[in-house]
This record gives sequence, structure tokens and C-alpha cells, in this order.
Amino acid sequence: MLSTLVVFGYAAAFMVPGLCCRPEEYPTKDGQCCPMCHEGTVVKRDCTQQSGTRCGPCEVGTFMNQPNGLNGCFSCTACEQGQGLFAKQECTATSDTVCDVLTGYFCKSLSNDIGCSSAETHTRCAPGQRIKEPGTSRTDTVCEFCQPGYFSLDGVNCTAWTTCSETQVNVKEGSTTSDVVCKSASRAHYCYIPALLLSLTVVGLLIRGVSGQCISSFKFPPTVSPVQEVGDSVCVLKNV
Repeated sequence: MLSTLVVFGYAAAFMVPGLCCRPEEYPTKDGQCCPMCHEGTVVKRDCTQQSGTRCGPCEVGTFMNQPNGLNGCFSCTACEQGQGLFAKQECTATSDTVCDVLTGYFCKSLSNDIGCSSAETHTRCAPGQRIKEPGTSRTDTVCEFCQPGYFSLDGVNCTAWTTCSETQVNVKEGSTTSDVVCKSASRAHYCYIPALLLSLTVVGLLIRGVSGQCISSFKFPPTVSPVQEVGDSVCVLKNV
């Protein structure tokens, strides 16, 4: 309850113990209730018996976003680019700076549900992983490992292992971080094939010629064994 006392013709306000000021007033050090200053201003001088509260505007770089009985404005928030922030909305006399995150960052903590007060860089997926869910301004990147038979060099996407062709050989198995290594089969391996076929053909002809000679030139004497030597070859003949 506010009581008044007439002193020398002036109405003086004083505090009764237990008195609370009204919502639009603030208590002073000498026990008075003075009208608050509006947004964008602060108290420069408390009210007196002769005058009301004297208010002054906030200076550049400061703000006041509510009716108050304070003697100083709040400092504007600085959005540090080195911390992944930029000024989405500049500071005014009645509102603070609104910061948001730069590309490649996500917000760790919000400020007044509209701005960001701290940010961190998006996680980079490691080789052998892929990006399952890209990071946003409010969430970090989600990574997952490549499936068997796939690999990732840069941690972005998983690629299937290379399948070596029929003319190639697998010289190195693939892993989650590297592809299969294929190499063309050596030509030296194929050079032996014609030579081998030629050798087999010659041997076959020689065997056939020797066998024919043995059969055509042999006559069965009554007392001769059916085994006859022809040159270095031994022919085994059968009576018909």
C-alpha cells in the first residue's frame, strides 16, 4: 500500500514495509516506486517528487528488449565467423543480434529459440564409410560403414568392387577402403600355347610314321619273334 505525505506543499511517495511496486514500476534504492523505461531505453535518473523517471536511448552496440528500471543496456551478441556463425538479423535498440550457422556447421545450442549461440562443424565420414544422412543447420552428419563388396575412399559414397575381366587377373583383394586391383594376364603365357600345339602335332606325326613303317615292312617268318627292331624304335606286332 502506497501512502503519501505532504511536505512543504509537495506530495512525497514513500515505501511502507512489505510494499511491492506495480508491474509497470521498479523500486529505487531510496525506497520509491518509479515508472519503468520503455524498450530501447534505460533509466538515466530515478523519479522524484517533482518529476517522473528520466530515460535515455541505448547506444550503438547495445539493446534493451523489455520495459525496465535498469541503468544500462545489454551488449549486442557478436556472431563469430571463426565459430561457424553469421548475423542473420542485426542488433537493434530493441532486439539482440540473431545468429545462424554457416554452411558446413550445425547448431549446438539455440538462443531464444530463434538464433544459435554455438556451432560445430559437420562430422566428416571416414574412408570405408558413407554419408547416411547429410548434416543440416540443426543436425550433424550421420555416417555408416560400407557393406561387404563395397569401398569408399573419401567417406562420401560406397562403390562396388571392380570385377576383373576374363583377360585379367586379380592381384589384390578389395577392402572397405580400397578397390580390387586387376591386371592384364601376361602375354608370355599365351606364347607357349602355339609352340606346345606344334610340338604335340610333330610328335604325333612321328609316332604315326614309325608305326606305319613297322607294319608295312614286317613279314612273319615262322621262326621269327613278333618283336622286331627298326632303327632305334621297337615295334610290337601282332599276327592277324
